[in-house]
Amino acid sequence: METTDFSQPIRQSSKGIIIIFALNAYKFFKRFFVLFVAFGVSLARKKTFASVTTQTLLLIIIGLLIVILIIAILKYLNFKFHLSKDDFHLSTGIINKDNTIIPKSKIQNVYINQNFLQQIINVVSLNIETAGDNKSEISIKALDKPTALRLKKELFNKSNLTEEQTKITEETNTVFFRVSLKRLFLEGISQNHLQSFAVIASFVFGLYYEFKDYFRNLQLKQRIEGFINLDKESILNIIILNAVFIILAILISLLFSVLKTVVTNFNLEVVENQKTIEINKGLFNKVSLSLTPSRIQNIVIKTNRIKHYFGLHTLSVKQAMVNAKQKKNFEIIALEKDQLKHLVDKLLTNYSSDIEKSKPRPYYKRILALKALVLVSMINIPGFLILGNRMWYINFVLLLFSILYIITSYRKSYYKIDDEFITIGSGFIDTTTNILEIHKIQAVKLKQSIFQKRRQISSVIIYTASKAVKIPYVSESEAQYIYDYLLFKVESQDRDWM
Repeated sequence: METTDFSQPIRQSSKGIIIIFALNAYKFFKRFFVLFVAFGVSLARKKTFASVTTQTLLLIIIGLLIVILIIAILKYLNFKFHLSKDDFHLSTGIINKDNTIIPKSKIQNVYINQNFLQQIINVVSLNIETAGDNKSEISIKALDKPTALRLKKELFNKSNLTEEQTKITEETNTVFFRVSLKRLFLEGISQNHLQSFAVIASFVFGLYYEFKDYFRNLQLKQRIEGFINLDKESILNIIILNAVFIILAILISLLFSVLKTVVTNFNLEVVENQKTIEINKGLFNKVSLSLTPSRIQNIVIKTNRIKHYFGLHTLSVKQAMVNAKQKKNFEIIALEKDQLKHLVDKLLTNYSSDIEKSKPRPYYKRILALKALVLVSMINIPGFLILGNRMWYINFVLLLFSILYIITSYRKSYYKIDDEFITIGSGFIDTTTNILEIHKIQAVKLKQSIFQKRRQISSVIIYTASKAVKIPYVSESEAQYIYDYLLFKVESQDRDWM
């Protein structure tokens, strides 16, 4: 098999022209989608718009595609990369030439991605991330998979790297966990469907706003009223109509959650090495990425009552400044409890969950009540305008919901601190456990409002390279002790945060 010489400047596969062209064309037409739709509708009605005919519009589109193709070819020709002993070198640019050099020791993560188009033409993209930016610095759009794997191996090979880093591709791979379709389905139906409903509702309202005149011509409201024989004086018919809409909303949200979970995590498998963990998953967008314990900033564990009943747990890994779109891929779902414990023990050496929990002060309940009051008020303002006195019945349900929110959120809130780790619990629908290593803390801050000062209450904000976490509403003396202790531990430990 021919081996690529990465020491000499090389281009990606020529198939990269197709990928670059498709990506640029998608971005262009996405940006001007509404304009093209408006043009198309006007031409369909009047056969011409501002002296532009259908044939002229087609010629304009073909001309734009030719320009985008030329740009894609020039980008391909001017995109070259190579490796030296300690650095990755990249040359790009059509008019303005850019030369980028990334030390191998600064590389945060290297992951391989394959979207639907790349699967068709049998190439993958390789993305290189470093700490210090919220997007991938380098993205090579078209490599054959063996070349991408060799390049990934070379990027982690450096004489002064730790043994942990150099073993990423040298160790024997063992498939530790592979998800089944049944567990993916159970994971989907146990998701937070409020989030799915919000996504669908925003899409539907946006669609209605764009095509409201068309929907009015369909007279859907009159047809629904005629089908159900809605009598405005009949409370029973109103309840039935509302129940139908609620059931439809729940079913659509459930279906959306299941489909999203299956598509995103299709063929999810966790490959275990001696020092690292590799995650492979995806249907239309296949992803392969490695997790190295030294790179991890936080670990987040989530479950809820339904997931707990099915024995499902989710493990999310937070790294420094990972591409926002890529963060969701640093997640392993549908884990059993013993599998979760094994992965936590592998990623966090010497972690113990047997430490005694500490609770926030009861003052935290007042903050939760205030948040619930604000939410209820925001619902009531449009609610009374639309529903009138019927909103009082909804307020009774909202009151019960608020009480449940306060009790559950406070019960789930806790924190634990030992010599090496901080564990913070929170959540309402989901039960969330956030774990971080003390030596990776970047900063610690005390937060206290004027109202909390009179009650001698304070919160501790802890910053890492990936996110900030909060120990909420503890006594002032306790917060000061935590603050001093964490700063002492960080300053006294001679350990790198990456």
